[in-house]
Amino acid sequence: MFNEIKASFLEEELILKNFIENEKNFHEIAKLAKSMVEIYKLGGKILIAGNGGSCCDAMHFAEELTGRFRGNRKALGALALADASHITCVGNDFGFDAIFERGVEAYGREGDMFIGISTSGNSKNIELAIKKAKSLRMSTVGVLGKDGGKIKGLCDYEFIVEGKTSDRIQEVHMMILHIVIEALERELFPENY
Repeated sequence: MFNEIKASFLEEELILKNFIENEKNFHEIAKLAKSMVEIYKLGGKILIAGNGGSCCDAMHFAEELTGRFRGNRKALGALALADASHITCVGNDFGFDAIFERGVEAYGREGDMFIGISTSGNSKNIELAIKKAKSLRMSTVGVLGKDGGKIKGLCDYEFIVEGKTSDRIQEVHMMILHIVIEALERELFPENY
């Protein structure tokens, strides 16, 4: 058991190392954080969605914007598209592929941002939500895994974590999301740093 546990940490270390070695990722995080700062300065909001564990990551990301991250500051508009009544209603009436697309249509406005999380890069409901967000002139972000899947290339900002399993990919996804929040807070609330 000891060796397997250690191997899991070493696997995660390698995935993170590969992500870090691509300096494009740091530039993309900086550009994304600056874009979010501008969205907030103009009174916009961030919508975010994912399936399963990525849904939990979406909720985690949203609460750190509406609540707090490192220090007390003004609440920032963010909404995880994770309401059970919405998901079951839309899933029943329109099909599961439409759950996030309908959420973006309901809450998204020009100048807002949609972040879609998909560890496979192939989540049809995330793909459709991205396309809906683009049609509404929202900024789009793909937080993806493996090779980026069908979603690769659709978004204004894109992060691909090249892991084999969802769990290891999600661990780096949350690190990315935390660092994005940290970067935008440093711009908007420098007194907290």
